Amino acid sequence: MQTNSVNKHLLGGVATGIGSLPHRDAKQGAEFALRVTPELPSIPALTRRSPNESMIAMAVAGIRGIKFGQYNSPIIDVDKIDRHADVITDFDHDAYVGLRTFLEVAKGHTGPVKWQFTGPVTLGQALVRIGVPASIAFDVAVRAVRTHVQNIHDFVAAALPDSPQVVFIDEPDLAMMMHESFPIAPDTAVDLMSGALAIIERDALMGLHCCSGIDGTPLLAAGPAILSIEVSDNVKNYAGPLAKFLESGGIIAWGVIRTDAPIMGSADRSWKQLAALWCELVQQGCDALRLRQQSLVTPACGLASFSEEVAEQIYAQVRDIGERVRTQALATRLNIGA
Repeated sequence: MQTNSVNKHLLGGVATGIGSLPHRDAKQGAEFALRVTPELPSIPALTRRSPNESMIAMAVAGIRGIKFGQYNSPIIDVDKIDRHADVITDFDHDAYVGLRTFLEVAKGHTGPVKWQFTGPVTLGQALVRIGVPASIAFDVAVRAVRTHVQNIHDFVAAALPDSPQVVFIDEPDLAMMMHESFPIAPDTAVDLMSGALAIIERDALMGLHCCSGIDGTPLLAAGPAILSIEVSDNVKNYAGPLAKFLESGGIIAWGVIRTDAPIMGSADRSWKQLAALWCELVQQGCDALRLRQQSLVTPACGLASFSEEVAEQIYAQVRDIGERVRTQALATRLNIGA
């Protein structure tokens, strides 16, 4: 499957999800994802249903020498950890209930689907924090991410053979990349992310997600087809690289509804923030039409900490902004005579 088969579905303003949902019932979570983002449903992580669906627990599952106990605390046998050991992706494991259920509910779906997986930088950091020596942690992380991402892609393709796949590599720990205590150099982190994006880039449209308001330049350097970032003033600091990214056909997934602040009653404020940011980016060289046409809209991060009712409200606002993006994209195109 060529990635251009996905692009035709991603018109400006298509809404999709990021990470987790608050549902404890896997079937209800799957139905919710398919209903609220029908053009690009995102396979959710259901961490309230089980902590095994958390991004780190899912990534660690199958790594020899590491497992999570009853209360999601890591149990490590350092002597068994081997950077060359095979990693097992066990789809019967509790970590994959959300994935399996989504694929069952979505049977017959032919449109694109999106899913996400922990990136090697964040997973490597997590392994160091739970006691894996830094000298091998990132090698183990790379092998785990490579194995799981390839296997999940194949599993989804077998269940939904007509559905193009959009895959985000999730790297929240990049926010700490420039800190002196970070265990690897920034260039090494970029190389690790680039390698993760390359795993299935011939068969899926690959994105890179970071929900922290960081400098997106190293994310762009890793070579994603989609950059997933929250709407913030910080984006203006790398307007130049962002303009080049758009010119090369890159897509930006805008985290338009903040998940670290009270949820507003309507999308008006969030829309004004996005529109104001776009105006400033245009002043700094970004193409106005590309900003709108080459865009997705999402919540800024996962929604596991919210109620199901609030999650419904958030996605209604995301879709509202998506419709406004489409309207502006059409108006901008007409204004320039395209």
